[in-house]
Amino acid sequence: MKKLITFTLLLFAMTASSQEINKTTKDDTGKVTGLINICNRVGLQALPEMQQRYDVEYPAYQPDQNTILALQPLMKGKKITIVMGTWCGDSQLQVPHFYKMLDALKITEQDITLICVDHSKKAENGLIDGMNISHVPTFIVSANGKELGRITESPRETLEKDMLSIFAKK
Repeated sequence: MKKLITFTLLLFAMTASSQEINKTTKDDTGKVTGLINICNRVGLQALPEMQQRYDVEYPAYQPDQNTILALQPLMKGKKITIVMGTWCGDSQLQVPHFYKMLDALKITEQDITLICVDHSKKAENGLIDGMNISHVPTFIVSANGKELGRITESPRETLEKDMLSIFAKK
């Protein structure tokens, strides 16, 4: 019985972890129209329309170094969830900027969860249920499984200053 339970748990873990990363969506003709569910930066940049914007927006964004220095110690142990639509102009603009800021902060990919949604702002398998996503992109900062704050659609000041204000609330 113990072996059966262990086998069942192992099988469940393998199934859960085998979710397709960078799953594409397609139109009626079979043309790739975007990404959905869990994605990563490599998958994002593999889409021609995202790559074109990324190539322009990422180098163009220059995070404020003083704000980056103030943020660095605050980011230890934090997780970032990005919910975006590859079809969304705000996502195409802000996500490369956000990645530039995260790179300046030396945030590793393992601390970032990128979730792409469809035009209805939905992902499959309840992936964003309970996240209260009304606009994309949404950048969520969390620690120990608890949301500390979020930036929705576009920053009020700059991405890094808005991130710093999340910590000022605490």
